[in-house]
Amino acid sequence: SDVFLILFVKLFRIKLVNDPSCLWSCVVSVVKMVDDATKRTLAKIPLMKTNAGPRESENWPIRLKEEYSAIIRYVQNNKESDSDWFRLQSNKQGTKWFGKCWYIHELIRYEFDVEFDIPVTYPTTAPEIALPELEGKTAKMYRGGKICLTDHFKPLWARNVPRFGIPHAMALGLGPWLAVEIPDLVSKGLIQPKDTSAGAADA
Repeated sequence: SDVFLILFVKLFRIKLVNDPSCLWSCVVSVVKMVDDATKRTLAKIPLMKTNAGPRESENWPIRLKEEYSAIIRYVQNNKESDSDWFRLQSNKQGTKWFGKCWYIHELIRYEFDVEFDIPVTYPTTAPEIALPELEGKTAKMYRGGKICLTDHFKPLWARNVPRFGIPHAMALGLGPWLAVEIPDLVSKGLIQPKDTSAGAADA
């Protein structure tokens, strides 16, 4: 994945310049870093219990309540750790979601509209998260501004059906995507901050 590659390159530059023999140790270190980061992220998010999608009228409201509760908990945890980075709301049926996400790069906040629909095959199929205003600005995006998820994300989601939900898609899908793509887009001059104030995001 892109996150894996970035971590590898950083270690490569630091350790391999003077010691080419440390290639394998670099690979092992990066794998451990990615796994540890994933575990720390998952520890902040409650798991879902109900295996139901939007077509299941009886159990979908139960699943939706679990989703709301997990999102609230995740956002609260992010605030407490000074890493708040998104807001979400949905339509009454819980099938269409929209809100804001932001990324702080060099003390500048870059904010974007975020949206996605819940697939009819959810939770087997993860939501396709979109940032419409970035469409056409990066190759790591499909038509409509839907982000390309990493190779690491898809098998992880599949192994955790139905326990993973919307906050997991945000944390393990959109979060790493922003961390990789936004600094690159900024360096290329393709995006500008909406809010030029420094510091962390507003509550």
